[in-house]
Amino acid sequence: MTSLPSRAPAGAGTAMQDLKWSATEKGIARKAFNLALERELQAVILEAKSMAAKIQEPSGLWDLEQYLTQRRREIDHIYDYRYSVLPLVLAKLLSNGRLVEDGLHGLGEDKLGWIQRCSSLSFER
Repeated sequence: MTSLPSRAPAGAGTAMQDLKWSATEKGIARKAFNLALERELQAVILEAKSMAAKIQEPSGLWDLEQYLTQRRREIDHIYDYRYSVLPLVLAKLLSNGRLVEDGLHGLGEDKLGWIQRCSSLSFER
């Protein structure tokens, strides 16, 4: 597994929202983002199936509905593909294990630097 660069990235003074994304970087980021989202949704599917299989009472249906609604809100909040916040999103996905560093191979050092700095922050898991 490769690791993110430890030295200060080129363009370290560039604000995250001002980063310029090449077509190649956009493709790499989209692929990594979609893979992480697919993993997240597969986990929700597994949990929902497990919960549904255990339903004995009508109230269990509403518990399942509440779980799915909560997870949808969380996913909608986390998975934001705007380029102005994408390094932060990718960092959070790295931190919570939905994404691996190898999936970011090919991104510019400026983006990797932001992702590295943001992933070193504490995120709720």
